[in-house]
Amino acid sequence: MDRRREIRDFLTTRRARVTPEQAGLILSPLSGARRVPGLRREEVAQLAGVSVPYYTRLERGDAHGATDAVLDAIARALRLDDAERAHLFDLVRAANAAASSGATPSRPARQPVRPSLRNLVETIGGVPAYIRNARLDLLAGNALAQALFAPIFDSPARPANAARFTFLDPAAPAFYPDWDAVADQNVATLRAEAGRNPYDKALSDLIGELSTRGGDAFRGRWARHDVRHHRAGAKRIHHPLVGDLTFTYETTQLTADDGLYLILCTVPPGSRDAETLGLLASWNSPQPANRSAPDITSHGQ
Repeated sequence: MDRRREIRDFLTTRRARVTPEQAGLILSPLSGARRVPGLRREEVAQLAGVSVPYYTRLERGDAHGATDAVLDAIARALRLDDAERAHLFDLVRAANAAASSGATPSRPARQPVRPSLRNLVETIGGVPAYIRNARLDLLAGNALAQALFAPIFDSPARPANAARFTFLDPAAPAFYPDWDAVADQNVATLRAEAGRNPYDKALSDLIGELSTRGGDAFRGRWARHDVRHHRAGAKRIHHPLVGDLTFTYETTQLTADDGLYLILCTVPPGSRDAETLGLLASWNSPQPANRSAPDITSHGQ
């Protein structure tokens, strides 16, 4: 990835989405017609308290000498959220590191999931629990998580990957009723990781695969330069076995395992979603060999 171009495109897209009114600027009637709805470079420079040539140089990708204070000021001027601010710092850090070293640094291969950690996840009961990395590879999960996300875990491509499933598997739109939102989320998560770890070959390969095979659905989202932290929220699925289910997820970064995250999925006790999840759990619990399919007639099937 071209670090200078990444900085340029990120700042340009962030500048284009902030209007002068949102930034608190008072425009003179004599200022003339604006060619773009967003801020001009000189307006960002004014808001950030830096010179126009300095900001112009930074937006062109030359981040040499950019201090944390300057980046913070630009982040405020562009109304960046926490994920976007962190992404800007990551891009500048990577660009300066590459410029100072003159070479592409190697990145150590990530370690697989430790057996003890895998065992821990598999013993979690009552809720779906799984481990993923920042590339959205699903690396391990308890029985309920593997049942809940069976279309992803059962994908022939390995490791199972949420973004690959979303963009390349024809079953994804049926599994995700809110497919567009899920697709946006996946790309924004990958974009943030690309800023943090620009030399992760597996990530670059995944992005290349999705760009080639995912068509405009992926490429258009990637070009937006949106980033986000994938920490908590709600997700709605249509499970092929038990039907509609909405759950919330909480993400915990595993400090002892760099780049790995534990995700727990929960539903309100006593709710219809809890009943549906319980049905899925009962179907995937150990049963005699001649077990029959669950009765799903009361679940909208």
